[in-house]
Amino acid sequence: MSAPSTAPRFLVGLALLALYLIWGSTYLATRVALEVWPPFLLSAMRFLLAGTLLYGTLRLSGTPAPTRQDWQRAAVVGLCLPLFGNGGTTFAQQYIPSGMAALLVATVPMFLALLGWAAGLTPRPNAWVLLGLTLGMGGLGLLMSTRSAAPVLVPGHSLLGMAAVLLASLVWSVGSLYSRQKPIGGSPFLGVGMQMLFGGSFLLVAGLLHGEAATFQISKVPLSAWGAFAYLVVFGSFIAFSAYIWLLRMVEPALAGTYAFVNPVVAVLLGWVFAGETLNAGMLGGAALIVVAVALVVLGGRRKNAS
Repeated sequence: MSAPSTAPRFLVGLALLALYLIWGSTYLATRVALEVWPPFLLSAMRFLLAGTLLYGTLRLSGTPAPTRQDWQRAAVVGLCLPLFGNGGTTFAQQYIPSGMAALLVATVPMFLALLGWAAGLTPRPNAWVLLGLTLGMGGLGLLMSTRSAAPVLVPGHSLLGMAAVLLASLVWSVGSLYSRQKPIGGSPFLGVGMQMLFGGSFLLVAGLLHGEAATFQISKVPLSAWGAFAYLVVFGSFIAFSAYIWLLRMVEPALAGTYAFVNPVVAVLLGWVFAGETLNAGMLGGAALIVVAVALVVLGGRRKNAS
């Protein structure tokens, strides 16, 4: 596994920017797609298609075949990240607004920092990182307390939606730490393709068990939903998911997880621009706290690595 200090700063910054902007916008794309796609089948087709393209392209270009151990590790990550992490969050967005889902996913950096420390995988978070995590949670709380309610696809089950996102965030964090501790050998992007293939297969089984095939009619999917689906495949899975797995090899988990602080800001802004939601002082204040929190986590992680 590459040490954090070996990661080119420009590439790290580019990968983080991809997570901040792309994954922040996927909540809106998912909301559009869920108007016709059932949740688990939506995620299944998204990851199966992206995984097939990525894995097939790399193998045809001459990338060596993975080992049996690599496939086993990919299966674990596919279970934790695409199935529980993405599938659980997508499922929850039937019951809670997309902005609320993004807010709850912001527990990921806290899970990463604390679970990584408890498991002995990462050093104890220093004072700067802890302060950043605390400010980030405070900013999210401010956003949550001031954001107006939005309509949902299935009203009356908000607790189910919130519980699903929190469980998804916890299992996503466990899978992220596992991926960092036991990376797949060779090309990290071949490993991403393998993980997406496993995750898509698990999600397909979950969708079939959930009875989604009986109600879904692909012929009735409108152009807007196809556009949202294509965005999720190309940008959400192919680009951003690959960037996330690469970051887990190159930087501290707390830094890789800062996307979860920024994504709610992006989600709120997109709701303001495209859904007519209002921006008020509380939202702007929460966004400012989140920006400061990310800066502290980044600078705190560098300070720790340099010492």
